[in-house]
Amino acid sequence: MPYETLSFDVTGGVATITLNRPDNANAMNRQMMQDLFAVALQCDSDPAVRAVIITATGKMFCAGGDLKEFAAQGDGMPAFITELATILHAAITRFQRMDAPVVMAINGMAAGAGMSLAAAGDIVIASDQAAFTCAYTAAGITPDGSSTYFLAKHIGLMRAKELVLTNRRLTAGEAHEWGLVTKVVGADQLQSEANALAAGFAAGPTKAFGGSKRLLLNAYANTLETQLEDETVSIANLTRGHDGREGIEAFAARRKPAFNGQ
Repeated sequence: MPYETLSFDVTGGVATITLNRPDNANAMNRQMMQDLFAVALQCDSDPAVRAVIITATGKMFCAGGDLKEFAAQGDGMPAFITELATILHAAITRFQRMDAPVVMAINGMAAGAGMSLAAAGDIVIASDQAAFTCAYTAAGITPDGSSTYFLAKHIGLMRAKELVLTNRRLTAGEAHEWGLVTKVVGADQLQSEANALAAGFAAGPTKAFGGSKRLLLNAYANTLETQLEDETVSIANLTRGHDGREGIEAFAARRKPAFNGQ
């Protein structure tokens, strides 16, 4: 299906989502958040999608929420922002809980909700031209888009507080040193690096990737005993499908496994 604010393509099991409002710094308006939710549902429900790349056109990855659209709501702003945050959060939840790994390819500045979206990736590859800033408190508001959840996990509570309260700008290299970014590459290598990584995921054990993602989401929430039980249930369930059995049998036979995503 066509989307107004992003482009979408599925090739070789890899879905590529490209934010496409370059004249507006790829800021998230209502339509973009609706499009992100719709495309997240499409990726989650299509078994042909075994890896996802999220990137953007233009010089910026995403400038955050479209504050001009917010301001135009007048007294209706609280209800409008509640609607938009709910939609964005539903999209991020789907990306996090789907089986397909999500690779963020950050081509430029990621600010506000753009930084939140980047932090919600399973793997984050950044161009050496990229940068990151929370930006929320500079506009007198608090973060959304999962940043208060993932930043503390990725970089620790004290550093997360520093970014949120001071709106410090991190270069791609600093973000990598802090643990917000998986890898930094040259701008001309960004897409090829993301494509190669996603292609590897698309040929891998999709259900195992999804199960691992969901287990790790609870890493700081569960007791040890609950986490261990969840691990037991997950690993046993995976041997009921093709890839779990294939992986074990291939290892035992000393051959390369042939995963089909099931």
